[in-house]
Amino acid sequence: MNARETAWRVFATELNSSTLEIKATEEKMPSYIVTPLGAKINRVLIAGVMTEKENIGSEEEPMWKARIQDVSGSFFINVGRFQPEASAAIADIEIPSFVAAVGRVRTYTTDDQRVFVSVRPEHIVPISESVRNEWILETAKSTWKRLTDTKKVLGMGDATEQDLIKAGMSPTEAFGITYALDNYGQMPDSTLYLKTIQAALRMLLPERNVDLGFPEDYSDEPDEIEIPEGQEGGSGNNAAQLEDLILNLLEELDTDGKGAPREELERRAEAEGISSIELEEVSNTLMDKGLVYEPNLRYLKRI
Repeated sequence: MNARETAWRVFATELNSSTLEIKATEEKMPSYIVTPLGAKINRVLIAGVMTEKENIGSEEEPMWKARIQDVSGSFFINVGRFQPEASAAIADIEIPSFVAAVGRVRTYTTDDQRVFVSVRPEHIVPISESVRNEWILETAKSTWKRLTDTKKVLGMGDATEQDLIKAGMSPTEAFGITYALDNYGQMPDSTLYLKTIQAALRMLLPERNVDLGFPEDYSDEPDEIEIPEGQEGGSGNNAAQLEDLILNLLEELDTDGKGAPREELERRAEAEGISSIELEEVSNTLMDKGLVYEPNLRYLKRI
């Protein structure tokens, strides 16, 4: 079984401004897009308000197109017959609704070389506003980190991937930033991402009147911008506790050897205070570690 790619959190602005592709060279190898801030993406975790959906297929073989709006713009999603779980879920979702989706990114290049990015969800679920806010907060943090990391790399001169790894970056982060800087050719427009982070923080903290100022340049050590550690609606569980809890639930719910039914797992997890986004993330982490696998789309089984 191949390990699953980590699902990145990115705002629509960053995803939709991505034009770099790394195509798979062998069968079953993943393809990627690399964002201007160096996220090397095969899968994403997105959240927002589904504002439009349309079945462009048939009742017998639906093909859904939909738009999910976040604080910065729109994600465009496509769901076909190879995503039966997502297809069944999207059919029942009312417009407008808060939703979260995990899926693979796809690109389409026009004849005039414009690149359009879409998401093909593996799972899509309705969520509460508080869960959407958790996603906004965590995505703002990760966007801020990529922006400041890119700034620091530019200040290091001709730093190699190994230099960045020695400086504390993961191999994926080091590759992504150097690849983005080498191929996009310049520092990305920081104003675009600062405006997105500002919009996110204003939504989460309306009483604070957050104003980042949009300077032409900003400090190499921008510690003056404080992004809060928690947000109302979070579970407060740490990663190890969540993993242990999900593993125990998988074992308890596997009554016939087929695995734990996802619907029952989601219901039990919710009763334990675990949001649908948290459950998806922990499940992916456990699959990456080789502790669980999917015998099919409707079951999850402990190894």
